Amino acid sequence: MRKGLMVVCDGSNGAGKTTVIETLKDYVTSKGLDVILTREPGGTEISEKIREIILDKANSQMHDLTELLLFAASRAQHVNEKILPALEQGAVVICDRFDAATISFQHFARGLDLSLIKTINDIAKGGFQPDMNIILDLDPLIGLKRVHGRGDQLDRMENEKLEFLVKAREGYLTQARETPELFTIIDAANSKEQVAADAIACVETLLIEKGLI
Repeated sequence: MRKGLMVVCDGSNGAGKTTVIETLKDYVTSKGLDVILTREPGGTEISEKIREIILDKANSQMHDLTELLLFAASRAQHVNEKILPALEQGAVVICDRFDAATISFQHFARGLDLSLIKTINDIAKGGFQPDMNIILDLDPLIGLKRVHGRGDQLDRMENEKLEFLVKAREGYLTQARETPELFTIIDAANSKEQVAADAIACVETLLIEKGLI
């Protein structure tokens, strides 16, 4: 039985995931709990190398199935090397994206078979499941404008057409409707202060339910 818990922060590009994750880290730390921040793809030395391959714009010819399997390989290493050991030590793991992103991007946006994705995801996770997915929901067009406004370089996934990002957004919303016990939708068009407060409220409730505070 794991002693800690895992919260995933996910959603549209430009929705403010980085800010929310840092806010949650400060909140959980203030409760006297250990916090591990991580991300997907990535999180370990091997997984970060796979991340570079996935997001490199030079790899524009990557086949959709190749992409899916690379995400799964990264996730398998991440879960076993970093996430599970941290949870066993009682830490709160906060992850930037996880398997809900794979369903949103590879099924809803790419069109790969959902049952195939779920099977591969299950193999990669070994039965593991995060405790909560916080989805920062934002119109993809607004998100792209925010990203461009920061002057950030777009990676291979961010460089997709708007239609792709719109389909991915619907993927998150569909998952949240189907399994509301595992998802919380936050309107990322609100002020930073409101978004942060909503995220903290969600995590506080989860910590209380798990008996960690």
